[in-house]
Amino acid sequence: MDKHQQQQLSLAKCSRQKYSEWIFRDVPSDITIEVNGGTFALHKFPLVSRSGRIRKLVAEHRDADISRVELLNLPGGAEAFELAAKFCYGINFEITSSNVAQLCCVSEYLEMTEDFSKDNLGSRAEEYLESIVCKNLEMCVEVLQQCENLIPLADELRIVSRCIDAIASKACAEQIASSFSRLEYSSSGRLHMNKQAKREGDWWIEDLSVLRIDLYQRVMTAMKCRGVRPESIGASLVNYAQKELTKKSSLWNPSSQTKVDLISTGHERLVVETIVNLLPVEKLAVPITFLFGLLRSAVMLDCTIACRLDLERRIGSQLDVATLDDLLIPSFRHAGDTLFDVDTVQRILVNFSQQDDSEDDMEDASVFESDSPHSPSQTALFKVAKLVDNYLAEIAPDANLKLSKFMVIAETLPTHARTVHDGLYRAIDIYLKAHQGLSDSDRKKLCKLIDFQKLSQEAGAHAAQNERLPLQAIVQVLYFEQIRLRNALCCSYADDDHKPMHNSWRIGSGALSAAMSPRDNYASLRRENRELKLELARLRMRLNDLEKEHVCMKRDMQKSHSRKFMSSFSKKIGKLSIFGHSSSRGSSSPSKNSHRTDSRVIERTCASTD
Repeated sequence: MDKHQQQQLSLAKCSRQKYSEWIFRDVPSDITIEVNGGTFALHKFPLVSRSGRIRKLVAEHRDADISRVELLNLPGGAEAFELAAKFCYGINFEITSSNVAQLCCVSEYLEMTEDFSKDNLGSRAEEYLESIVCKNLEMCVEVLQQCENLIPLADELRIVSRCIDAIASKACAEQIASSFSRLEYSSSGRLHMNKQAKREGDWWIEDLSVLRIDLYQRVMTAMKCRGVRPESIGASLVNYAQKELTKKSSLWNPSSQTKVDLISTGHERLVVETIVNLLPVEKLAVPITFLFGLLRSAVMLDCTIACRLDLERRIGSQLDVATLDDLLIPSFRHAGDTLFDVDTVQRILVNFSQQDDSEDDMEDASVFESDSPHSPSQTALFKVAKLVDNYLAEIAPDANLKLSKFMVIAETLPTHARTVHDGLYRAIDIYLKAHQGLSDSDRKKLCKLIDFQKLSQEAGAHAAQNERLPLQAIVQVLYFEQIRLRNALCCSYADDDHKPMHNSWRIGSGALSAAMSPRDNYASLRRENRELKLELARLRMRLNDLEKEHVCMKRDMQKSHSRKFMSSFSKKIGKLSIFGHSSSRGSSSPSKNSHRTDSRVIERTCASTD
């Protein structure tokens, strides 16, 4: 026997004890009514004079002189029947918001309409519902609570729909009145809305949180149709979710290993899926922290795939306002899985990238044609890139995190999203430290994600001495550090002939190249790549010249050790330049032959580059 049946039996016992107080004691009972286990010894005449159903039952069994009638599935149970019986006997009682729904349903069941008696129970209850209840929001909510156990009859009688329409209309009217109250005149005499004034039209949010989820859904849908503000809808959803989803402490306690009751889990799953369907389409109508909380609940409760994908899409559309704690979604599936749900975060990042591309396509000025480094899409990209780097650094120590998943997260954003690669370098260094068993090829593959040209001076100095990096990566760091040092030295000279060859490089910060549009950035990178290859060719020629001079010096040392040889040796040394800059004395090329060879090699390098 469930709790509802026990409650009905207890009510029936109380009814048997109370009805003897108002029943006629001097007239013996001639009919017994059974309702949900309770019995009422009553009289036929007052009942048949008001109830069409009982009149038909008595008429059908007139020959048998029926004395016992069982009323099956009577709405409201014994308590509702007692009120109907009192009405038949002419006993006064008060119709309130707590019993009007039961009276409407029981009068329909017993056919207590105007066809059988004037001013019958059905018309009395309907009058109270229309004139009193539907004009008060709190009463409508209370009636809806009573209708939870009266469905589907309450739906057929339109009790639920009328109360829902009344609630939606009342809430909309309250918001309009609140908006008018916040209107005020400025110093110039123009009307404007005072945004600092507190909104008073959302007091109904707390009242609606007591409704069952199916009725709450219908109320929210009606409010949307009526034009209630999305922010108010979102605030109501947050309040309802906090009350419904925190009732079971075992669901929200990560240390609890006990299985949650299946019934409560099913209810909370229904709550999560319903709230997700009710979320407003407008951005920032609900806090992103709330969306992440719903997503954690959806993963934990194994909600439908459509529900989770909808939440991921909504989060991706406003990911730039998220925090690191939001992204750290625990993994609930397998004991041997990663500590955090990396796959979900990867899908969120994909949604963010696709949303960013679609928004850019709709704008008149595309990303490639925009010269402003502070457009909203670029600002969001910079914020999300920093957030992703911090997230990678947080999940990198996980021993179960595979290299492929780590790289997928790092590569999700476009290359121009990161202005500086210090955060990415830090995350990769933490991953290399926690996964020392990586092969050389995997370490090289991982370090290819870093643009060493965008490392700051401090990060570059650290990378140059980092033994965990592959040798090829360290060589790149040293080379870019050499170029940075050369440019810094050249910039200190006032002579125009000593201007740095790569003025477009900003290796120290990387902000300028990253702030450019992808098309301009690509052209700049091609130009810098060509200049870099030219410089490498010059360095190779200088090395060849050094080798030739070294051979000549050996040969001269074998012939003579005189002072004249030492003088010629010092002159030859003065002709060489380590960094490849020509002096004002024309000592850039050791000889005409080497100059010709240098030019030919440079031409071949440029041809291979193009």
